[in-house]
Amino acid sequence: MHALRSSTRDRFRNRVVERIGVALCLSLGSLAAIPALSQEGSAPLASEASLTVNAGKAETSQFKRFLTINGTVNAWQDVVIAPEVGGYRVEEVLVDVGDVVKAGQPLVKLSTAILATDLASREAAMKQREAEVTNADLALQRGKTVAEKDLLSAADLDRLNSEAIGARGRLDAAKADLDAARVRMQFATVKAPDDGIITTRTVTVGQLAQVGGEMLRLLRQSRVEWRGEVPETSLPSLQVGQTVLITGVDGSEHSGTIRVVSPTVNANTHNGMVYVDIPGGPALRPGMFARGRIEYTASEALLVPLASLVSSDGYNYVFIVQADRTVRRQMIQTGVLQGNNIEVLDGLKPGENIVINGAGFLKDGDLVNVVTAAAGVR
Repeated sequence: MHALRSSTRDRFRNRVVERIGVALCLSLGSLAAIPALSQEGSAPLASEASLTVNAGKAETSQFKRFLTINGTVNAWQDVVIAPEVGGYRVEEVLVDVGDVVKAGQPLVKLSTAILATDLASREAAMKQREAEVTNADLALQRGKTVAEKDLLSAADLDRLNSEAIGARGRLDAAKADLDAARVRMQFATVKAPDDGIITTRTVTVGQLAQVGGEMLRLLRQSRVEWRGEVPETSLPSLQVGQTVLITGVDGSEHSGTIRVVSPTVNANTHNGMVYVDIPGGPALRPGMFARGRIEYTASEALLVPLASLVSSDGYNYVFIVQADRTVRRQMIQTGVLQGNNIEVLDGLKPGENIVINGAGFLKDGDLVNVVTAAAGVR
């Protein structure tokens, strides 16, 4: 029985070995057939290019240089309106914040009771001095007549003459006092010094006015301006009359004109101020932040698309496609950004063929397949 079982196992082992051998022979035959197919052959192997890219020639074009700086909108002139007489009660305030006023328009009225009394007193003193002058003139005329008849001494005639001169002097002083009283009466009404908009009000009815104490503020002629700090290196490129594009906080754009370029530079920041006349309105109010864009020069420059730029270790590179379709990594020095292009200052020559799309996946020496050549780098 035991011998029968051993014989069965031997037959099964032999059959398995035979099948494995057949399979190995078939596999070796297939592998041997591959070179033969390749030699008898059909199509060659596919291209060894690592990436399909889009390339174009770097070309020069007209390049406009812009200076973009931040600044604020300010009043052209912020006029402080204050009374010229003090100690009188505010009787009426005729305007409020936001009111548009004209030059000479009454804004605030002060109590005139004391001023009117003083004016009446000055007018009475004036009349008295006029009477004294009349009496002195008549006395002098009579004295001259008597002196011609040798009935009046020279000393008495001189006294009458000096009295007439003194009376005229007192009359002139009375006139000056009366004029001052009239001016103070006029100052009791505070008027607008120029056209504009009331921006601030601190005066209230009933308070005592103080000489020079602020009552109102006026945005003179409703004019506003934008002021920005310009680096000292850019100041020589700016001129009065240049156009500036001002962008407000709401994104609206407004055209302005340089009015003044600061003649001095801040010793700490090394910046100078530029003053730009801009149109007033809801979008540009004093105190608002705004960005200014100034075109200060235009010249020929070599531009490349941002898509062709590869940054590594703090440097910028482009890949130049060579005659054998390999790429060479070239370090470049970049300048000002303009739209989707950037200026190349050094490292690249006009006419060189560079990779535009796909540069980020390449390394130096890679073989590429250029399927579409751009008409030019713009």
